[in-house]
Amino acid sequence: MSVDGVLGVPPRTTATRRVNFWRWVRSDLRAVLSLGYLFILIFVSVFAWKIAPYSPIEQNVTELLMEPTWSHWLGTDDLGRDVLSRLIWGAPNSLYAAFLAVTVAIVLGVPLGLLIGFLGGWFDELMSRFIDALLSFPPIVLAIAVTGALGIGLTNAMLSVGFVFAPVLARIVRAQTLVVKSALYVDAARGFGAGTGHIIWRHILPNAIQPVIVQVTLMLAIALLAEASLSFLSLGVQPPQASWGGMLARAYNYIELAPAQMYAPGFAILLTALAFNALGESILVALDPTMKRR
Repeated sequence: MSVDGVLGVPPRTTATRRVNFWRWVRSDLRAVLSLGYLFILIFVSVFAWKIAPYSPIEQNVTELLMEPTWSHWLGTDDLGRDVLSRLIWGAPNSLYAAFLAVTVAIVLGVPLGLLIGFLGGWFDELMSRFIDALLSFPPIVLAIAVTGALGIGLTNAMLSVGFVFAPVLARIVRAQTLVVKSALYVDAARGFGAGTGHIIWRHILPNAIQPVIVQVTLMLAIALLAEASLSFLSLGVQPPQASWGGMLARAYNYIELAPAQMYAPGFAILLTALAFNALGESILVALDPTMKRR
């Protein structure tokens, strides 16, 4: 019999998790709207080559900084490129950047936090001071420094952002591990002869992952803004590729001549960040029912 069975804790089946997921989606309007918007955004990203009316790099010197027309719904930029097409082609770059940064943060931060919390002692003290030192730097400054060391480009830029995010996840997982490792079911697992790897993988990680799930959704929004900031500084997506941050940077140079150029990429970044944030808050309420009562 499993440890969960001995302690009277029934294991959660896949069917139970599926029922709870759909119950959560149906009961929370924020989840419905956020997931709907993100699914549409992912669909647009996958089929950008089919949806975009023009090539994102096609220039037309006779149609510079045009206002919205029937042929160019969002107008054209300073090189005569269709803004709507660049907005559509910028979506996959922005989503790729956000998910890459968060994936790097998870790969680096979660295992480190588990080790720090589980081993404790001098290792906990040493690594905690190291994490404190990293978190003392402004995140965007540290990301710029790492990007400068790795080289300019979207992938390198988001690797640096993921490196900046990793200490945050490590600290969260460490705190949860310190709580979980002293729980009764962990002591019972040791009594049954479970090894360190089994205890961490089977008992500590599943019970320490809840705040990580919420933090990841919030980090996706922050990573999206970080990509926009780095692309604005020409450290992310390089021309002629399209990105929302790069579109903002070019539009800023012509803010007096064509201020409307900033609206499309600005609202795209805003809505996507809000969707990730709303999804994170919705997941937090779903995982912690006391939040709903508050």
